[in-house]
Amino acid sequence: MCSNLNSLWTASSWRSSCATAEMSGGEYGELGGSLPVIASLNASYSTSVSVPSQYLLAPPAERKLISDVRRTFCLFVTFDLLFISLLWIIEMNVSFSSSIWDSLENEVVHYSFSTSFFDIALLALFRFLCLQVAYAGFRLKHWWVIAITTLVTSVFLVVKVIKSNLLDSNAFGYVLPITSFVVAWLETWFLDFKVLSQEAEEERAYVAAVNAACERAPMMYPRAVSDGQFYSPPESIAGSEEELDEEGLGRKAVTAQEKEYVQQGKVALSVVEQILAQEENWKFEKNNDMGDAVYTLEVPFHGKTFILKGLMQCPAELVYQEVILQPEKMVQWNRTIIACQILQRVDDNTLVTYDVSAGAAGGVVSARDFVNVRRVDRRRDCYLSAGMATTHHAKPRCSRYVRGENGPGGFMVLKSSSNPAICTFIWVLNTDLKGHLPRYLIHQSLAATMFEFMSHLRQRITEVRMSHRSHHHHHHQ
Repeated sequence: MCSNLNSLWTASSWRSSCATAEMSGGEYGELGGSLPVIASLNASYSTSVSVPSQYLLAPPAERKLISDVRRTFCLFVTFDLLFISLLWIIEMNVSFSSSIWDSLENEVVHYSFSTSFFDIALLALFRFLCLQVAYAGFRLKHWWVIAITTLVTSVFLVVKVIKSNLLDSNAFGYVLPITSFVVAWLETWFLDFKVLSQEAEEERAYVAAVNAACERAPMMYPRAVSDGQFYSPPESIAGSEEELDEEGLGRKAVTAQEKEYVQQGKVALSVVEQILAQEENWKFEKNNDMGDAVYTLEVPFHGKTFILKGLMQCPAELVYQEVILQPEKMVQWNRTIIACQILQRVDDNTLVTYDVSAGAAGGVVSARDFVNVRRVDRRRDCYLSAGMATTHHAKPRCSRYVRGENGPGGFMVLKSSSNPAICTFIWVLNTDLKGHLPRYLIHQSLAATMFEFMSHLRQRITEVRMSHRSHHHHHHQ
């Protein structure tokens, strides 16, 4: 059990891109030299990653055969049967002046569709047996059984109210059909929105807890660091970090709030690393004509995460400069966002940004705003930028936009060991757009937005290369 669960978070070797480009990287030598220097190249490479605090749960106890919320649902189904039966018995006492046995004979033995309530009681028994067998006996985790019982109940009650003479008898001609209809739909709502969703969340938490309990400090990269993998560098040598960001020269987190931002950035970075490390578990969703592909992965505590992977015909340093190093300038070329503002530079590698996304799905999904903390990490063979939602006093919620919330996500630019003129770009996106939007529409719009971003990025890279060539040409003249 433990080994199976541990495999969920075991690293897979990065599949190297099998593409070559007939282009020289020499023209980027000047640009590459002007970018921040990659520091911390030590002889011994760290091959493990710290696990975020929320993953380090106490060892889980033996799980119950049936969850509390499912037991409550089964209790409600039992209440449905007993309540409808009680109403039926009361109805017989009110409608017939004779004994209860004579009333039963009239209702059951001399059953008539237009005058008897016995079928409504049988309908309650039908729901009880189906739902208890399915969700208590077999402990199903799907809604198809209750969909059938609710459909049968609804159709039968509508036909009975139309065809029968029950409404002329007494008040129970109204009470029994309405009560049966309402209770059946309450059961459907409770199962779909409470039982199944809560159990799915508990299952994700349990898997993470067992994983942490089986291997308290899992090795993210148990094998030696190969050409296609990335690693966690050791502590930077003194003074090297100051060279990485001239605007944040020597800046350190001082206040409690700043230290919290740094911690949030580190947690986001660690979760993104875990997502990137298990590429073999990504589920393919779709691709485009350029060869970009969108994958998904269910991440414990954070839900469905979208991952875009594409090959860029340019050096990694160029993508790093445009996407990671200058986020506030992205609005100049990226039409999927309306605004990007740096609210605070916390330290040399951490900043808080305010972003406004453009509408999507033909205007069905309106613009959203986000406040994110970002952390940048530069390594031997890749550049990383990870972030997640946070709060900042400079940008409280406003009525103009719906405030979305991003889970751990970010960008990775992976260098090619065989060809410095190409790189692999990966975008990890976990977002909650809020608002009352259908889930399938959100998923469709996110994948389309990711492809659109790649189109804008390639266009931007082409423009920068042309500008650089022109500048290089004038410089030699």
